[in-house]
Amino acid sequence: MKILLSNDDGYRSPGLAALIRGLEDVASLVVVAPTTDQSCTSSSLSLRRPIAVHRVADDRHEVYHVDGTPADCVHLTLNGALTEMPDMVISGINAGSNLGDDVIYSGTVAAAIEGRFLGLPAMAVSLDGDDLVHYETAAGVVRGLVSVLSDHPLPGDYILNVNVPDLPADQLRGVRTTRCGARHQSQPVIPCGSDGDTRLFSIGAFGDGADAGPGTDFDAVADGWVSITPLHIDMTCHSRMAEITRWVSGVSLH
Repeated sequence: MKILLSNDDGYRSPGLAALIRGLEDVASLVVVAPTTDQSCTSSSLSLRRPIAVHRVADDRHEVYHVDGTPADCVHLTLNGALTEMPDMVISGINAGSNLGDDVIYSGTVAAAIEGRFLGLPAMAVSLDGDDLVHYETAAGVVRGLVSVLSDHPLPGDYILNVNVPDLPADQLRGVRTTRCGARHQSQPVIPCGSDGDTRLFSIGAFGDGADAGPGTDFDAVADGWVSITPLHIDMTCHSRMAEITRWVSGVSLH
């Protein structure tokens, strides 16, 4: 099996290093990750400029860093720029959770989604906590998932979003299949001064869990469980289609 590893924290991140250590004896690895931190870039692609790709000297694996987004990394690889086609895409291990609404913004999740767009089974993996320590725990979870998925491949219509509590492996309570919860509104933006007529702001912190009860990814990781959420890309609100059909029938086009 050949696995493409990517992330949004950059090719030197501790989470990616732990993932490589956890998988290098069970799969052939190719690593294609951003040159710098690309958190919250979602599924953006760099369309207005050439994308620089740098080969890293490594005796064990193919390793590249890309002057672009996580989606760029996967798109370039799976469209023949760098290597033979892998069998699976794994993105992570992200430094911090990707729970609920986070999946919309996350570059980690976006790299996995790009793999799914291009026809491969894919998962995104994140470590939930503040002062993160136990990347090896998350790597062990991924190793276990890869073992299962080698016999039961994922179909191409969804990805797995995996969140692992920052705990020693023997303190994990198990694995739960979950749904995405939701966060409260983000904190207000932070003024950072001005430069003439230009005002400067930083984005405020994400809100805490709002829809975070039983069955959600928030609840699982808070209680010491690994959360696995299947994500599909169809954002259509199917339950509202009949309602919209009724009221658009009265819309005048002239």
